[in-house]
Amino acid sequence: MALIPPALYIGPSMDDLRLKKLRYRAAHRGFREADIIIGGFADKHLHELSEAQLDEFERLIDQPDQDLYAWIIGREPIPEEFAGEVMDLIRSFRFFAHTTLGADRGA
Repeated sequence: MALIPPALYIGPSMDDLRLKKLRYRAAHRGFREADIIIGGFADKHLHELSEAQLDEFERLIDQPDQDLYAWIIGREPIPEEFAGEVMDLIRSFRFFAHTTLGADRGA
């Protein structure tokens, strides 16, 4: 069986793999409310984000679930290092998730 030279290989790009991994991590947070908001945001908007915004999103989802969720719903103030455009987008998406998915979901 002949090997395909790397220049001819057509498969998922590194960007596609990164988005797939981020979507998975966002949707499997550990509790349902966070999965709905963060996973839903990832499914709907990750493909629209710039590299810098993806980096910011990744830093956010590296944080403990309870902290991140508390920042999103406004239960706790957002630490300065995590406040930014992506957090604002996620917080706005929270209301979309709440109204679209029902009052008992999306906090």
